[in-house]
Amino acid sequence: MMDRIACIQTKILDDRSLEIWLALVHFKKQKIVFTNGCFDILHQGHVTYLSKAADAGDVLIIGLNSDSSVRKLKGSGRPVIGQESRAFLLAALPFVSAVILFDEETPYRLIEKVQPDILVKGSDYKPEEIVGYDIVKARGGKVLTIDFLEGYSSSSIINKIADKK
Repeated sequence: MMDRIACIQTKILDDRSLEIWLALVHFKKQKIVFTNGCFDILHQGHVTYLSKAADAGDVLIIGLNSDSSVRKLKGSGRPVIGQESRAFLLAALPFVSAVILFDEETPYRLIEKVQPDILVKGSDYKPEEIVGYDIVKARGGKVLTIDFLEGYSSSSIINKIADKK
């Protein structure tokens, strides 16, 4: 029997283990929900958003921006938490099925590989503007947006800490 840490680590996939995971999920005919993000400084807003995303299907896979990808998007001071820690924290959530890092600024290539049934992003996006919309819609999938929990953002937490210094 695996200990809990090992169970969490098995949910963090590389390209090869992603292929095996996807084959198993397809064999079981499970609906794949995909979302992505930086998830720097995991907070209640993230957990609420991800739990709602997980409710939309059978398995939830998170495309996680690598450290270099986060720096390109958010600047040299980010991420605050390294990619291994961010991946581990996300994988520790019981409703997260898998986490995979990606280096690009968008997860388009990863979405092409995963071919999710349901693509989820925050409601600050219009569905047709979401990266991967074309891939998911072309195969009859759904693109959903979820409202953010007011008052929670990694940037506001970081700014609050910086203001106290």
